[in-house]
Amino acid sequence: MKNNKLFIAIIIALVIGVLLGCAVFYQFPMYKEVFASNIRLLGTIFIRLIQMIIAPLVFTTLVVGIAKMGDMKMVGRVGVKAMTWFITASFISLAIGLAFVNFFKPGVNAKFDLENMQDAGDLVSKTDALSLKSFIEHLIPQSVFEAFTHNEILQIVVFAVFFGIALTTLGEKGNQIITLFDKISEVVLKMVTYVMWTAPLGVLGAIAGVVALNGLSIFLVYGKYLLAFAGGLIALWIVLIFVGYLFLGKDVWRLLKAIKEPLLIAFSTTSSEAVFPKLVENLKEYGCSPKVVSFVLPLGYSFNLDGSMMYLTFASIFIAQIYEVEMSLGSQIAMLLVLMVTSKGVAGVPRASLIVIVATCAMFNIPPEGIALILPIDHFCDMGRSMTNVLGNGLSTAAIDKFETQNEHE
Repeated sequence: MKNNKLFIAIIIALVIGVLLGCAVFYQFPMYKEVFASNIRLLGTIFIRLIQMIIAPLVFTTLVVGIAKMGDMKMVGRVGVKAMTWFITASFISLAIGLAFVNFFKPGVNAKFDLENMQDAGDLVSKTDALSLKSFIEHLIPQSVFEAFTHNEILQIVVFAVFFGIALTTLGEKGNQIITLFDKISEVVLKMVTYVMWTAPLGVLGAIAGVVALNGLSIFLVYGKYLLAFAGGLIALWIVLIFVGYLFLGKDVWRLLKAIKEPLLIAFSTTSSEAVFPKLVENLKEYGCSPKVVSFVLPLGYSFNLDGSMMYLTFASIFIAQIYEVEMSLGSQIAMLLVLMVTSKGVAGVPRASLIVIVATCAMFNIPPEGIALILPIDHFCDMGRSMTNVLGNGLSTAAIDKFETQNEHE
């Protein structure tokens, strides 16, 4: 009942946010900037409360997950299965994005003013973050305290894996530490239940702010782009749920019901990270083994962002279409393969998808400043891709958990 109350509260907040944003945009346009900057603070409060507990939760749950597995063969087995799933899902997601942007051609004959675009220099300046040197720096922590301070999930995962493996080698000596971390993760999850009740306010603030600034007319201007992208997301959902059905059977519907709140919150706040703690809780309630959830889900948040993957090829080719840059099938496949690698190096970077797109465009002689053309509706696209990221990670964790349950029974 509590879960349903929160779900209903989020829906109501979503509707109120749209109505409030419309009222300001159409009735009081002179105040829209002030209104948007102030009401977005509600979303900022919610996101920061969640970010406050992500690092300790990821670290403690992953360490406990590895340590409780005990057997390094099991850690390796689960890790291989997880990475196989993530790489396959990433490839399929990128391919679907490529297929839909080529079929609908939303950038062909688009009436954009290419001379007067908003500055995208900030994003272009960040593209050096995608060099091999920076990727390694982003992957391996120089200081675990620095990784915790900046919520660098990928670096925390690397440290936690080493820590967890070392802990298992201590045998009985390490049990007290395992018990301590287990209790800490329980405390953090209890904090999650309190923080989640601020989610409706966060949703209201995020939606009201963006609608107040842009109104509903933005959907008409970018209608073809949004429809094509939504079609790609629907196709990706069908594929993911179908694969989930192959592994989980009818339980896939029970899983979707179990993670409905994280899906809705990710959609409303455009942050898949914001629902990580709640997703951990819901997957355990669904019936997944805590040790599998604790190991697979943090890895998924670094390597399995299906919605973001689909958006990368879709947006990159869209910009090429606007600038009438001809790309052969071979070039597009090369782009897909490049994105398979570069996208893995920016986990936890704000607006990571846009940064990857800018870098990829520059690599394939597509004007990188074209990113400015999709910035006005990036928020709406981010809603869909964040929600899809959560779905992909929920399904992968549940499927890998079922594999392990079957192995234990055999």
